[in-house]
Amino acid sequence: MKYFLLVLLLAGIFCSTPETNAQTAELKPGYYVTVAAYAKAREDLAQKFTNNLASKGHEARYGFNTQKNLYFVYLSYFTELKPALVEMQKVREKGEFTDAWVRVVSGEIDRASTTLIHALKPDDKPIQPVAKPDETTPAAVTKEEPVKEVVVEEEITENPPIVQHNPMTLGNTEVFISLYNATNNRVIDGEVQVIDTERNRLMTTVKGNEYLILPDPKSKSGQLTLIGEVFGYRKLQHEINYPLPLADTVKPYVELMGTTVAVKFDMVRYHKGDKATLYNVYFFNDAAVMLPESKYELTSLLQMMEENRNYKIRLHGHTNGNYHGKILGLGPDKNFFSMEGVTQGTGSSKDLSFQRAQTIKEYLVTNGIGADRIEIKAWGGKRPIYDKHSANAKKNVRVEVEIVQE
Repeated sequence: MKYFLLVLLLAGIFCSTPETNAQTAELKPGYYVTVAAYAKAREDLAQKFTNNLASKGHEARYGFNTQKNLYFVYLSYFTELKPALVEMQKVREKGEFTDAWVRVVSGEIDRASTTLIHALKPDDKPIQPVAKPDETTPAAVTKEEPVKEVVVEEEITENPPIVQHNPMTLGNTEVFISLYNATNNRVIDGEVQVIDTERNRLMTTVKGNEYLILPDPKSKSGQLTLIGEVFGYRKLQHEINYPLPLADTVKPYVELMGTTVAVKFDMVRYHKGDKATLYNVYFFNDAAVMLPESKYELTSLLQMMEENRNYKIRLHGHTNGNYHGKILGLGPDKNFFSMEGVTQGTGSSKDLSFQRAQTIKEYLVTNGIGADRIEIKAWGGKRPIYDKHSANAKKNVRVEVEIVQE
């Protein structure tokens, strides 16, 4: 992403060093104006660089981010995106850290945390207030310095040449897409679809809370549609114009901060009656056992249920077509993501869809969610999305989550 980051990462890969015994705090959720990153094995370099910056008068700190598996050296921390991006721009303009960036750590932000904006450096001089004469003092007692007439000679110079800058477009402007839940101050992990509005086609999918250059639709209107679709939250759609992004800053979700265009997605949790598909929860063939890559979306479901204790859900199990044969189910050890110790039986497609939904329910219950908050409905192959012989037939195998109470 940043050249500086790449160099430091390579240093962490190709250099060997003894493990440090220091216990470094995990970075709490929020926004960090960051100047360097180091591999997990190179905490010594992160600490050395931080000390070096401190010796130069910088308020530098460093911490570990488990999500990225990296140490980050940062100059300031913020609980809101806007001041973080503004401060990042100021840091870049000073010239020492032209590749400074905002590292976003997802999770619920503690609003009681101190937001660091500026700290006086040792060589900074605080502004002293100008003392005013006491209005109660008689005028005769007040001493006034004589006014000296100063003659200023004006130097006539030629006007500097006019520099014609390139107009701002999304082709030469950094974009930051913020995924955020304002209800509980949570920064959200997720992706955003980038759609060519005029042709109604998907151009790419990008990660939220990252810097990027959006693709050019090369259409007459230049319109892009950004769709934030994160499991656990309602789908949210924003429009932005590729050649004229400045005109979009009048919209409440677009803001220009320095040289960065921030597009803000204020995500909202599901309401009663909403239904969402666990597209990223996968099962082994003929089994009610999940593949390991299902953990991420299951964590999102678990987080949603923990966040709102009033939620009650119904899990709808679906398969592709009519089926009758062996079914591999969870064993007594409940290895949700391994075929080790599975039980073998037989049943119909409806039985298989029930057992798969049941596996998800047991996973939630094992992690502290009350069983009375989860219902199950098995459909087998009765409600396909695609023809069972089509290229998309695998998408018929799914579990849907319906909100029945919020």
